[in-house]
Amino acid sequence: MKSTLYALPVFSARAFPIWRRNFLVWKKLAGASVLGNIADPLITLLAFGYGLGSLLTHVDGIPYIQYLASASICMSIMMAASFEALYSAFSRMHVQKTWEALLNAPLALDDVVVAEMLWAATKALISGVAILCVIFALGIGLHWHTLLVLPLLFLIGMMFASLGLVMNALAKGYDFFTYYFTLVLTPMVFLSGVYYPVAQLPGWLQGIAGVLPLGAAVNLVRPLLLGHWPPTPWLDIAILLAYCVVAFYAATVLTRKRLLN
Repeated sequence: MKSTLYALPVFSARAFPIWRRNFLVWKKLAGASVLGNIADPLITLLAFGYGLGSLLTHVDGIPYIQYLASASICMSIMMAASFEALYSAFSRMHVQKTWEALLNAPLALDDVVVAEMLWAATKALISGVAILCVIFALGIGLHWHTLLVLPLLFLIGMMFASLGLVMNALAKGYDFFTYYFTLVLTPMVFLSGVYYPVAQLPGWLQGIAGVLPLGAAVNLVRPLLLGHWPPTPWLDIAILLAYCVVAFYAATVLTRKRLLN
């Protein structure tokens, strides 16, 4: 039994119908959902990009509105994937008993966890594409480098969805997620170079920022949206993949432990 608990996740095509089920439910309220996901980054761009940007015109030689917009999309992907993997997944698992109903079908728990991770990443990508349209309207990212951003956004979504599912497996109620947003995600935003260069931080904080997943995401996406190649692409991709793989394995084990024991 213990060996089964800690076995590697099993991937199968049976996860796709679960993903499709979540998509069809979301589709009924797609407009409001996308609008809600882009409202916060849009307000951030307008308030900080133009408000603070009128005082701080350039950062590292980049107009501040471009500097902020090219990183805020990573923050939005983080929030969208996390919200779906936390509140929505918890509702399906614990409140609505959707997972319980699914497990009465010829499905394994691993199929459900994989589907939840992929759906959260997909929903985050949809939000990211909507935000890209806003960025394009500002005249940012209108070049072919931006095509490379799309698969990166999906990877970032998978990674934060996996981290969120770890918290989901540990949570006893919705209030638990407040700690994750307040103590993990929010500090990460301010340490990852979204609003200002990481070089402005004290040395010891720069060391922490260097291994944060959002920092790796910003290091990849910002240069591409600004028409440049990232300085350390393979290192940053490796950081994202490492977080994604480890977090997804932990989420699978913890979910098995919670629901099957």
